[in-house]
Amino acid sequence: MNSNIQILPVQNSRIDTVDFNNLPFGTLFSDHMFTCDYKDGKWQNPTIKAYGPIELNPSAKIFHYGQSIFEGMKAYKDADLNTLLFRPLDNCKRLNKSAERMVIPQIPEELFMDGLKKLLEIDNAWIPTNEGSSLYIRPFVFASGNGFHASPATEYKFIIATAPSGAYFAGKVKVLIEEKYARAANGGVGFAKAGGNYAAQFYPTQLAIEKGYNQVIWTDDTSHEYIEEAGAMNIFVRINDTLVTSPTSDRILDGITRKSIIQIAKDNDIDVEVRKITVKEVVESAKNGTLKEMFGAGTAAVISPISSFGFKEQDFDLPELNNSYASQLKKRITDIQTNKTEDPYGWRVQL
Repeated sequence: MNSNIQILPVQNSRIDTVDFNNLPFGTLFSDHMFTCDYKDGKWQNPTIKAYGPIELNPSAKIFHYGQSIFEGMKAYKDADLNTLLFRPLDNCKRLNKSAERMVIPQIPEELFMDGLKKLLEIDNAWIPTNEGSSLYIRPFVFASGNGFHASPATEYKFIIATAPSGAYFAGKVKVLIEEKYARAANGGVGFAKAGGNYAAQFYPTQLAIEKGYNQVIWTDDTSHEYIEEAGAMNIFVRINDTLVTSPTSDRILDGITRKSIIQIAKDNDIDVEVRKITVKEVVESAKNGTLKEMFGAGTAAVISPISSFGFKEQDFDLPELNNSYASQLKKRITDIQTNKTEDPYGWRVQL
């Protein structure tokens, strides 16, 4: 497939304008992007060209019916400046799982990987080498076909854009357990990385921010008795020495970081339970001192420790631990990602 990718390189790189020692998250963009169009029943015209605006008609269905999905990935450099990816085929599979739910054409694995590899080859100098930094990769697909009829589009655009990035969150976060709003419902699209899922989170999250919190812990859509996700991340709770996380469902994203944490924790003799977690259990554990840790898990932050949570106008602080599960697991994952340790799972892919 590489031989079929049209390469339109930029004449003047912007890389010299970037301070790689002070990178924000996801707001500076590399020189190039990969694009591919779905027309006449097939993907065609794979191209790598300058990162820049996209021209669409006002009647493009993305604007009206929200057919849009995305993934989040990272590329790293190891000490020998090799380029590394982490479980990229899992991202491709999940993108296609989202595509199926949103009636978007499947992305061939070969197209996904060839476009990604060629893009990273061309923009290789944009991959940071600083500790804690990476090249954030955003593959996404949206309906570019036109029409006001409420039906799936006949044309789509697949793009991969990249952004050299620092840490997603700085420090620990304070969260509010949601009692009214729901992130997703049974039979819905919560398991998919559909753009609308995240747009719908913004309002309840803004309400929490206005109360002094950083994020929301989402609860189930009917009873609000069970905690399910933390912001845009999966959630883990440590009660005594057992790590607990909610099972995936129609409402909960099958996180790649989540799966990695579960595997690594089990292999390091940490008791892991995948089961429903009640708000009552979390609150009571906080009150009796058995709640040791809570943290979010996702590609952007890897692991984001929670310092306290609020529920029914009361805040609960979590203890400061010297050798927390969060710090242990984050180091183990990032060491695999950056080739500082062996990878017994075959997750790391060197380009």
